[in-house]
Amino acid sequence: MLTGSYDYSLVLISLLVAILASYTALDLAGRVTSSQGRGAVLWIGGGAIAMGIGIWSMHFIGMLAFSLPIPLGYDLPLTLLSLLIAVLVSGFALWLVSQPEQPWWQLLCGALTMGAGISSMHYMGMHAMRMLPGIDYDPGLFYLSLAIAVAASGAALWIAFRLRHDTPYVRLARSGAALVMGVAIVGMHYTGMAAANFPLGSVCGAAIAGLDSRWLASLVIAVTLAILAIALLTSVLDARLESRTAQLTNSLEQANQELTHLALHDNLTKLPNRTLLEDRVDQAIHKVERNGGCFGLLFMDLDGFKPVNDAFGHHVGDLLLREVAQRLSSHLRTEDTLARIGGDEFVLLANLGEPDDAVTLASQLVALVGTAFMVGGQELRVSTSVGIALYPGDGATREELLMNADAAMYHAKGAGKNGYSFFEQSMNTNARNQLQLLHDLRQALDAGELELHYQPKFAAADAQRVIGAEALLRWQHPRRGLLMPDQFIALAEKTGLIIPIGNWVLNEACRQMSRWYAEGRDDWRVAVNLSALQFCHAGLIDSVRHALERHALPANCLTLEITETTAMQDADASLAILRKLAEMGVDLSIDDFGTGYSSLLYLKRLPANELKIDRGFVRDLEHDSDDAAIISAIVALGQALDLRIVAEGVETESQQAFLTGLGCDSLQGFLFGKPMPAEQFMVGVEALA
Repeated sequence: MLTGSYDYSLVLISLLVAILASYTALDLAGRVTSSQGRGAVLWIGGGAIAMGIGIWSMHFIGMLAFSLPIPLGYDLPLTLLSLLIAVLVSGFALWLVSQPEQPWWQLLCGALTMGAGISSMHYMGMHAMRMLPGIDYDPGLFYLSLAIAVAASGAALWIAFRLRHDTPYVRLARSGAALVMGVAIVGMHYTGMAAANFPLGSVCGAAIAGLDSRWLASLVIAVTLAILAIALLTSVLDARLESRTAQLTNSLEQANQELTHLALHDNLTKLPNRTLLEDRVDQAIHKVERNGGCFGLLFMDLDGFKPVNDAFGHHVGDLLLREVAQRLSSHLRTEDTLARIGGDEFVLLANLGEPDDAVTLASQLVALVGTAFMVGGQELRVSTSVGIALYPGDGATREELLMNADAAMYHAKGAGKNGYSFFEQSMNTNARNQLQLLHDLRQALDAGELELHYQPKFAAADAQRVIGAEALLRWQHPRRGLLMPDQFIALAEKTGLIIPIGNWVLNEACRQMSRWYAEGRDDWRVAVNLSALQFCHAGLIDSVRHALERHALPANCLTLEITETTAMQDADASLAILRKLAEMGVDLSIDDFGTGYSSLLYLKRLPANELKIDRGFVRDLEHDSDDAAIISAIVALGQALDLRIVAEGVETESQQAFLTGLGCDSLQGFLFGKPMPAEQFMVGVEALA
C-alpha cells in the first residue's frame, strides 16, 4: 500500500474553514427565518451557494492537505459536480430550518438526506482523483464516516433550528455550536480519508489533465474565505438593518398608539373623550339590537365648580376635576365607560340589567361627588346634577341620547341641583330652543342683528353733566324680539362665540365714541364690559389696539370693565394683561367690586383707574345698614388707592344723595337714564343741556 502524509497547516486551515462555514450556516438560517416571500428565497439561494462552497472547500482543502508518493490531480467535471452537491445539500438544509416546526421524523429524514449528500460530495471528490487501480476502502471506517455524516447533519439541523432567532447571547451560542459542528464535519472527512487505501503501483489518472494541486490550495482558501466573509458580513449588516427597522417600526407603532390614545382621551383626566364615548355608544346600541337588554347614559355636570375655579384659580380647578374623575372611575365596573366631554361635564355609559338600576347608579354618583375632596391642602365641596337617558326608549341614535341626557341634566339643575332626573319628552322643548338659539346666534353677527345700547354716566357732583356712557349689548332677534344679554351671553361663552361677539362690541363702541369725540365730547369715556373668556384670550391686546387705530380714537376715551372675580382668578396673569392695556393708555375699571374674593395686596398692584360698586349693594342701601357700611368702606378704599368711584343701579334720589355725600365720582342708573340706542341717547343728552 502507498503511504500517504498530511500538510498539517492545511489540515488546520480546513478545520477553521469548517468552523467558519458552520457559523455562517447558523447565521444564514436566522436570516432565512426572519425573511418572507422573495427575500426568503433570495437568502436560501445565496446562502446555499455560500454555505455549499464553505463545506466543499473544507473537504477540498482537506484533500489537498493529503499527499502520496505519486503526482496527484483532480478531474474538473467531477470536482465541480461535488461542489454542486454541496450547494444543493446546503440549500435543502436552509429550507428545512426555515420551516415553522421541526418534528422528529422531519429531523431524521433531513439528517439522512444531508448525510447522504455530504458523503456523496466527499466520495465524489475522492473519485475525482481517478486512481488506477481504484481506491480500496476499509468497510468499517467507510460506514463510520457515513454514520458521522448523518449524525453531524442531524445535530447541525437541530442546532440551527433552535438558534435561528435573534435572542440575547445568540451569537455566543452560535459560536460554540459552530465549533462543535466544524469538528464533526472535519471528523467525517478525515474518517473517510482514513478509510481509503491506495495499492502499490497506483496511478492518479487526473494528474496530467486535471487540476494541479500545487496552486489550487491557495486559490480555494482565498476564494472560500472571501465568499464566507461576504456572506457573513451581508448577514450581519442585514440583521442590523432589520433590527433598526424593527426598532423604527416599534417606535412608529408606539407613537401611533400614543397619538390614537391622545385623540380618544381627555388630556387632563385621561378619561375617554367625546369621540371615544360616541363610538362606544354606537357599539352599545348595536349590541342591544342584537342581544336585547338596555343601557343608560348618565350626563353629569358639577354644581359649584365655577366658584371654586374663580376663588382658587384654574390650577386647583383642574386638580379637582382629576380627583372627581379618579373617584368616579374607581367605583365603576369594567364594562362601563366614563368620559369627560368638556369643562366640568362627564358622561357615564352604563350597562343596565333593568331600567330601574339607573336610579341606584345615579344615587351613587351623586353621593360620590358630594363627599368632600382634599385638593392642594384645601377641603373642597361640589355636587353634581345627573340627567339620565335610557336605550331603548329615550332616543334612537347616539346624538338623540346625548342631547336628551343633557336636557335631563339641565332639568335636574333647575330642580335644585345635587340630584338626578330621568329624561321626559317635554324636556326636549327647552333643549331644542337652546339649539335653535345657538344656531341663530352663530348667524347674528353676519346678519347685523346685534346692536349696542348706551346708558349714560353722570358726574356725582353735577347730576346734569354727562361724562360718558356704558355700552350694553342687545340682540334684535328676528322672531323673539329684543333679547337681553342674560338670555344669550352664557350660551356664547359656552360655545366660544363670545370672542367674535366681544370683538364686535369693542369695535362698535369705539366707532360710536369716535363720532362723539369728533362732535366735541372729548371729555367722555365709553365703557365696555369684558367677559372672563375674552379677557383671557390671547388676541385681546391686539383687538383693543386695532379698534382704537381703526377709528382714530385716543386710548383714554375707552374704559374696559372686568369683574373683580375675573381679575382675581389668576392674579399674576391678569396683572400682566392689565399692565399692557394700561401702557396703551386705556382706562381700566374693576366691575362689581365687593362681590368677589379680592386680595387687597393684588388690588393695590392692579393698574386700575376706577372701582365700580355693584348694584346689589346700592339697591338695598336705604334698608340695610350693612350695605351702607360696605359702600362706605369701598369708597374709602378707592380714595385711599386714588381710584375713581362709580356706583351703578342708582334708582332713587336718596340713593343719589347718600352716594354723592360719600364722595362717589360718578353715578349711573335708571334715575338718570335707561340704556338706549345711540340716536336716542344723544337726544336725551341734548335735552339735559
